[in-house]
Amino acid sequence: MKVALGIDFGTLSARALLVELGTGRELGSAVSEYRHGVMDQFLPSGRALPQDFALQHPQDYLDALCDAVPRALKAAGARGEDVVGLGIDFTACTMLPTLGDGTPLCLLPEYGDEPHAYVKLWKHHAAQDQANRLNEKAAERGEEFLARYGGKISSEWMVPKIWQILEEQPAIYARAERFIEAADWVIWQLCGSERRNACTAGYKAIWHKKKGYPSKAFFKSLDARLENLVEEKLGGEILAIGQKAGDLSAEMAQKCGLPAGIAIAVANVDAHVSVPALGIQEPGSLLMIMGTSTCHIMIANEEKLVPGMCGVVEDGVLPGMMGYEAGQSCVGDHFNWFVENLAPAEYKTEAQARGIDLHALLTEKARGQKPGESGLLALDWWNGNRSVLVDVDLTGALFGLSLLTRPEEIYRALIEATAYGTRKIIETFEQSGLPVTGLYACGGIAEKNAFAMQLYADVTGREIKIARSSQSPALGSAMFGAVAAGRARGGYDSIFEAAKEMGGVREESFLPIGEHKPVYDALYAEYSALHDFFGRGGNDVMKRLKKLRAAQRGRED
Repeated sequence: MKVALGIDFGTLSARALLVELGTGRELGSAVSEYRHGVMDQFLPSGRALPQDFALQHPQDYLDALCDAVPRALKAAGARGEDVVGLGIDFTACTMLPTLGDGTPLCLLPEYGDEPHAYVKLWKHHAAQDQANRLNEKAAERGEEFLARYGGKISSEWMVPKIWQILEEQPAIYARAERFIEAADWVIWQLCGSERRNACTAGYKAIWHKKKGYPSKAFFKSLDARLENLVEEKLGGEILAIGQKAGDLSAEMAQKCGLPAGIAIAVANVDAHVSVPALGIQEPGSLLMIMGTSTCHIMIANEEKLVPGMCGVVEDGVLPGMMGYEAGQSCVGDHFNWFVENLAPAEYKTEAQARGIDLHALLTEKARGQKPGESGLLALDWWNGNRSVLVDVDLTGALFGLSLLTRPEEIYRALIEATAYGTRKIIETFEQSGLPVTGLYACGGIAEKNAFAMQLYADVTGREIKIARSSQSPALGSAMFGAVAAGRARGGYDSIFEAAKEMGGVREESFLPIGEHKPVYDALYAEYSALHDFFGRGGNDVMKRLKKLRAAQRGRED
């Protein structure tokens, strides 16, 4: 038996999956949670963190890896010798400062209590000021790269996060010999060589396959100390996805229960690696990876400039094709916020008595409503807006509340709001000359919440096909691991071959309900008006309130 191993590093845990080559049969998996989780309030030392920080501990990644892989092997009934290739995916941009040998600065005794020495998770939003100034400077200078990212570089990405470190803790910046994506750092630990992937470099670090990074002059225009950032701190060879990064080292092999020498694929992003897991190869296909947030990945044959997108990268998703990324910063988190903070006690009691969770109970109650019946409409910005406004300082809003409003009505309105956000992204693609000819979904929400997927079909007016696998990122990573091994070692010579044999979608899909279309069209028109009014400068009350909150909390501290 020949198998490939895929490891999906998510926001809170890592999942290891063993997949049989030739059939795509998923043999076994295991999940390991990060011990420190997301640090958004305190460091392990107890030091309080500023607003909008979201940090992680790099040792958690290795601990989770070494815990999940042996358990996945056992669950699959496989031997380490059966594994021909290993691939990983990661949330992005999730980055950390290290020494030249890969040692994270937060592991050094003198920096254990310094927030900027830790991993900055993808949803670390405290670099918005740096992102704003970067965008202003790039526009002022006429930097051509800006258009490839929809006109704005996000605070979630590499350069604003690095600049924040430089400005707020210059000693950390000076000591760091590398700023590196956590995905590439884990690959470094697995095979002992620094290998950066073109996917995160292209989408998150303003790198271009033909033009490289922005010029030294641009970085100097931001801050003279950044002039040599690329040469001094972003070193390491950048390899295309699908290439081999190296072989598993003896040290890591022993810790993971695997033989040394297994082929290690270049790292990838969790959203992007999911595309081949559904067998997607056709231009015009758009995949929604739906979890705590949603990432929208679109493949096409040509490069277009799309406002508010997270980037277009050649070979960024599939070799020989243009890959586009967009996204929503708050989807599953949106629904969890309501359940954890506003669900009434009687609903919790009812759910417990019936042996179901609160999401299932609220979904059941919300399903009985007609579109528009509640009179509610929400803006889905509880964690800012990623696309198409690219502004993390925007906040959520809910309209139409009355003394008769029920919890399930609010819950449904929050789901509908995220569907409107997706429709806004689809329409922006199409208005930019990129028709969306197929809509797909994977991830926890697509897998578990049929009600939400039906709402998405109704709001977008499109058929939605669902991934066959419930573990699409891990499956995609395993596929790239098989490609890194190559056919000579029992794998594949291209990701297209792997996708054909191992990827796929369910037979059942979600079709829009015709009678719902006119109602949702009317609601979407109202959403669009509010979207532009609050999101494009008509009224900046959200930002003013956020500043007031920060000021008042600062006084309280």
